[in-house]
Amino acid sequence: MKRTFHFCISKWQQYTLVSASAKTSSLRSQQLHVHGTAGHIQTRMVASLKSAERFHSQGSSLGLERKEHLSDPLVRASELQSPSSQTMKISLFFEELKQCGSPSDVLDLAGHNTPGRISNSLMSMWNSVKKLSKEQQRCELQLMFEHPGFETLLQNAMTNVGSEPSENLAYSLLALVKLGVPQHSRVVQMYLRTCQEKLNDFDEKSFSVLAAVLERMESRPNVDALKYGMRLAIEARLPRISTVLALHTLMRLLGKDISLDLKRKLEKKALSMTDQFSLASTHHMIYTMAQIGFFSKPLLQICCKTITEHLNGMPFNRLLKLLQSFQQLLYRDLTLLTGISDYVTSTGDIWSQTEVIVILSKFEKLAFCPTTLMAAFAEKVITNPDALKLIDLVCVLKVYSFLNYDLQQNRELFLQSISQALESYLPKMSAFELLKTCYYFCILGHFPPALLEKLLQDSTLEGLRSQGYQQRIQENMFQVVHLCLHLDQPVLPQPLSVPPSMLGDVTLSDPPPNQQLLQLLQQVLCDQADVAVQEKVVVENLYFIDAVISKPVANQSEETCSQTERIAVLCPGSSAFCFNSSTPRGLLALKLRHLKVLGYIPIMITEQELRSEEKAGELLRERMFPEMPALSSTTSS
Repeated sequence: MKRTFHFCISKWQQYTLVSASAKTSSLRSQQLHVHGTAGHIQTRMVASLKSAERFHSQGSSLGLERKEHLSDPLVRASELQSPSSQTMKISLFFEELKQCGSPSDVLDLAGHNTPGRISNSLMSMWNSVKKLSKEQQRCELQLMFEHPGFETLLQNAMTNVGSEPSENLAYSLLALVKLGVPQHSRVVQMYLRTCQEKLNDFDEKSFSVLAAVLERMESRPNVDALKYGMRLAIEARLPRISTVLALHTLMRLLGKDISLDLKRKLEKKALSMTDQFSLASTHHMIYTMAQIGFFSKPLLQICCKTITEHLNGMPFNRLLKLLQSFQQLLYRDLTLLTGISDYVTSTGDIWSQTEVIVILSKFEKLAFCPTTLMAAFAEKVITNPDALKLIDLVCVLKVYSFLNYDLQQNRELFLQSISQALESYLPKMSAFELLKTCYYFCILGHFPPALLEKLLQDSTLEGLRSQGYQQRIQENMFQVVHLCLHLDQPVLPQPLSVPPSMLGDVTLSDPPPNQQLLQLLQQVLCDQADVAVQEKVVVENLYFIDAVISKPVANQSEETCSQTERIAVLCPGSSAFCFNSSTPRGLLALKLRHLKVLGYIPIMITEQELRSEEKAGELLRERMFPEMPALSSTTSS
């Protein structure tokens, strides 16, 4: 193992030497200049930073300051002090450091003390501003850059960087980057180079801090070299990694571009450490997997089981990040999603309506229908629809229409409450928001006259044309609105129709035939002489039917013996249904509704059902000929 590790490090050192030489030559060719933390700070600080330019800007003499500390009177004085007096002074320094409320306070304090506590000073400066508002941060950072003690602190940082422990190096670099010291500055570059030199001394905690810093830094030779070195170092240590934190660090460093073999090693290592997973580390494991695109079903199942058992008390931000991670990983756990739905429903009083809507929206992205939560939230909307903002109302409509949730007896009350609340926002509503609103209402089979009339006014249509915003999406939405007005024929104060110019190209692209389904239909219908099959049928220029079966109506009298019925056979993908459910999602539900209006009897057989040919054949026969006894019962008798 040692030989392997040293080989990796020597390989990395070759890489860093090349990067460093390229960096040094580029630094020599550039003039000294100062960059502030933001454009509006930069111009105001140039004058006050003239004296500090050596430490903020690029330069070629990255190591000269290390020699200056030998003649520094402050250092000589500190060396002459007795150990007891130094201990007391350091203890007093830390007590006073805790009382500092701003970077300027820290700089005032650091200016009267030994320069040996650089890391603590820098981290205290960052801790004092990180919870402030952006405007307050801007003011405090401006005062910090203008403070004369800032130059002294950076001087001391560059002087003592070689003697700092690895953990202090990582925290100092983190604070410098967070405080807005330019990443190409000499002080930051010196810290990067020193981290490279001392990489073998870094422990797991230091690696974790350093990884967090590098994630926030721009790609530059020294940054890339350090990332590469860390990757080699930690990969070599993988068999010896003993903490979950270190494993998270390694995974983040390796990123998305890792080999399949290394992914398997990571999965094996993570599964061997699951007994160490706390609730927090379980969450972080899922976040990290989503961040680097690392999918491991066994690992996700273990993490989801742990989280499901500890849902009570979980805050909104953690729930949101968890659902976002599932969306990125394309992973869904029924038990956990149902548990989250029940938890939010049972603790409804602690959540704001906006938080519930955001959670519902994430469920919709995962195609999961949280029935208990949707029922409870619908009652709240009916009770007080005016409490919702415009963006919330549109989002609620999207969720309930796309998940095709059956509101049962509350359906009309819910839709009327939403439409009335939206009508009050008509003067403020943009043309595209209005289009989306009408589109979602049409999917739900609800047609509020005021909204539709406003949408189809010439001024609104002209505004959508002129914007050219998401033109293809607009055309698809208008096609749905047009079909709903044409086929559902809602009762409106005045007839409404969508101008053909808003529909775009209504010709449906010719999809490939489902050969497996067609072969199965031929087997099922081979003994049916009075049945006709038509493949690949398109109706209303929008709805594709895999096959249409025309057959006589069953059990008809002599007077009606010539009547036939048309069965529309559809084979939708699993994504057209709600997760772990036979409930069709919004657009498939709309298609089924319109096929019934057009006189078809729609039946569906899913791609998953087609995988078993024998079972699929029996299902098709039962759904096309419900009047006939099932094949299984006939065989058994």
